[in-house]
Amino acid sequence: MAEKAAALNVIRKIPHWINGQMHESGSDRYGEVFDSATGEQCAEVVMADEADVDAAIQSAQEAFSSWSRTPVLKRSRVMFRFKELIERDRKGIAALLTQEHGKVLHDADGSIQRGLEVVEFACGIPHLIKGEYSDQAGTGVDTYSMRQPLGVCAGITPFNFPAMVPLWMFPIAIACGNTFILKPSEKDPGCSLKWAELMQEAGLPPGVLNVVQGDHVAVNSLLTDSRIAAVSFVGSTAVAEHVYRTAAEHGKRVQALGGAMNHLVVLPDADMEQVADALVGAAYGSAGERCMAIAAVVTVGDSAEPLLEKLLPRIDALKVGPGTDNNNDMGPLITAEHRDKVRSYIDLGEEEGAKLVVDGRQHEITKSSGYFLGPTLFDHTTPDMRVYKEEIFGPVLTMIRVETFDDAIKLVNDHEYGNGTAIFTRDGDAAREFASGIQVGMIGINVPIPVPLAFHSFGGWKRSLFGDMSIYGMEGVRFYTRLKTVTSRWPTGIRAGADFSMPTM
Repeated sequence: MAEKAAALNVIRKIPHWINGQMHESGSDRYGEVFDSATGEQCAEVVMADEADVDAAIQSAQEAFSSWSRTPVLKRSRVMFRFKELIERDRKGIAALLTQEHGKVLHDADGSIQRGLEVVEFACGIPHLIKGEYSDQAGTGVDTYSMRQPLGVCAGITPFNFPAMVPLWMFPIAIACGNTFILKPSEKDPGCSLKWAELMQEAGLPPGVLNVVQGDHVAVNSLLTDSRIAAVSFVGSTAVAEHVYRTAAEHGKRVQALGGAMNHLVVLPDADMEQVADALVGAAYGSAGERCMAIAAVVTVGDSAEPLLEKLLPRIDALKVGPGTDNNNDMGPLITAEHRDKVRSYIDLGEEEGAKLVVDGRQHEITKSSGYFLGPTLFDHTTPDMRVYKEEIFGPVLTMIRVETFDDAIKLVNDHEYGNGTAIFTRDGDAAREFASGIQVGMIGINVPIPVPLAFHSFGGWKRSLFGDMSIYGMEGVRFYTRLKTVTSRWPTGIRAGADFSMPTM
C-alpha cells in the first residue's frame, strides 16, 4: 500500500483504529509524516481530540467484559496466529519502518524480530498466568492465588522503535485479558495500524485493541481518564516524569521508561578488535536513536590509544545513506528538527573543550535533502560537560579517560541515568565485580547492547525508569495483572457414608 501511494505521489492518510475499524475523526488537526531519507512528506496523520480518545476508551471498556472472561487458551491462540501473520508480512512492515523512520532495512527487520519474540512469549500465557496452590495450608484450609486482568490499559510509544516497542506492551496486556489503547508516536505512526489490522485478522474481537493517533492532547486524556487502569510509556525522561506523576495522581498503575546515558567500560586487557567492532555498531547503529545505544566509552588506564587505533578506521568505513539500501550501516535521523538538535550538541561539545576527533557535520551525506548526520566522536570528554551529562540521541560518541577500574565504576554510578552499561574485559573477577556493584538496570559483559530477551524483562534504574516494574517478561505479566489470593475452608457436609446399623431415633 505504501509503495503504491509513493508511486502515485499520493499522501497516505493515517487515521485512528477504534472498535475494529478505521475511525473517522472530527478533529481538524493533522500532522505531517516525512520520509527522513528524502525530506519529502509521505503521509498525514490525524491528531486526536478528546472525543476520539473517549470513543476508544468506551470501545475498550465495553470489550473488556467479554474478553477478560475468554478462556486463556483462546487468548493464546490469537497470539499464535498474530505471530504467523507478522512473519507473513514481515518484509512489507520493515519497508514501512524504513520509509517513516529511516532505519536501514536490516535494522528495521531486526527490530521486528525483537518485538516478535515478545509475541512468542505471550503465546505461553496459559502457563505464565497460572497461580499457586497450597493444599491443607491449615486444618481443612486450602489457599490459592490467581492473577486477573486490570481493565483498560494504555501504551504510549516512542518514534525510535515504532514496531518493536508497541509489541513490548499490548501482546502481554491483551493475552492477560486486558483491553488496550495504543498511542504511537505521531512521527512514524503507520505501523500501529498494521498491528491493529493483523490482530483483527488473527481473531481478536473489536474493541480489544484500539489505536489513537495524536500528540499531547491524546496523551493527557489517557493519563487523566478514570477508566484507564494502567499506563505504559517509553520515551524521554522529561515526558516519563510527567506521565508517571500525572497517571499516578489519577490512581493508575504506571511504568514509564525514560532516558539513558549508556557507558561502555574498556579495561586494558580487552580484545580491542572485538571492542571496536562492538562499539561502532552500538554507538552508530540506527543513527544512535536507541535508548540502549552506547553514548560514552570509558577507557581505563592505557586502553584509550589502542582502542582509537582500531576504532577510527571502522568509523571511517561506515556507510551512511538511505535505509532502502541494505548495504548502508546507518540511515538518517527522524526529523529535520532532531537532526538540528544533534548538530547543536556537536557545536556545544567543541565549545566545552572536548576534542572533536570525527565531525559528522562534515560528512558528504549531509549535503543531501534527507535528515542525515555522519558519525561523530569526541575524545577527552569530562563529566561536567553537557555532551556527556545529557542524552543526545544521535550518532555522537563521547570518550572519557579514567585511571582505574574503581574510577570507571564511580563515573557510571554517579550519572543520573541507569539504563544500560557494558564492560569489555578478559578478567572474570573484574566483570563479576562490575555486574555486582554497578547501579544500572541492564548489564552487558562483552555484550555492547544488553537488551534482555523476551522471557526476561527490560528496565533501568534511577531516572531511567519511573515505577516499580520493568517492561515485558514476567515483570510485564505482573504489571498487567493483579494478584488475588483465596483462603477457603468448607464445613462438614451431609456426606457421612453408608450406615449399616439398625435405624433408631
